[in-house]
Amino acid sequence: MTTSSYAILAILDLKPWTGYELTHQAQRSLRYAWPKSERLLYSEPKKLVELGYATTHKEQTGNRTRNVYEITDTGRDALSEWTGTRTQPPHMEVEALLRLLFADHGSTEDLHRVLDELQSDIGEHHESIVELMGTYLNGGHPFPERTHLSVLFATFQIEMFKSIERWIDFARDEIDQWPDTENLGMTQRTEALTRSLAHDESPLDI
Repeated sequence: MTTSSYAILAILDLKPWTGYELTHQAQRSLRYAWPKSERLLYSEPKKLVELGYATTHKEQTGNRTRNVYEITDTGRDALSEWTGTRTQPPHMEVEALLRLLFADHGSTEDLHRVLDELQSDIGEHHESIVELMGTYLNGGHPFPERTHLSVLFATFQIEMFKSIERWIDFARDEIDQWPDTENLGMTQRTEALTRSLAHDESPLDI
């Protein structure tokens, strides 16, 4: 069982889903914490059935037959056990940061374009969460008894987006002071930023 398996199992605990519905709900609820491909989301329920943590049955809808997945008591026991285990260390995959790390192979113009793309992508995510919170105020949460969990989760997301957006503005100002991306080394400005970081202070304020 992987973390993805338990995430799908937790969604199954909410109610029975078809494979399509399950994928849609997983993408909606997990995309900011545990994003996975559609291929994986379709294969996980089948694995849960093989393990005895879920069952499946056919449902006729018009001329189509769909598989409906439902959690078992054994699956609920496994889910409860998982909530008490040690979590995996957090990790981030942000290609824009990777481009920055190796920016000496390109130009400052390349870096500004990367930051523009990051700002656009983060802005879309930020706006989506803000809009989603607005729907909750109007009773739009599909599982209203879980609103307190979703809202606390959303506070992390929005604070993270705001921090990234603030850093993007800071990074743009720094890059504007560079003549190019190569061989700048420990400049006076870089030393000031390093000292701030070494004292666990935010360099965004200096």
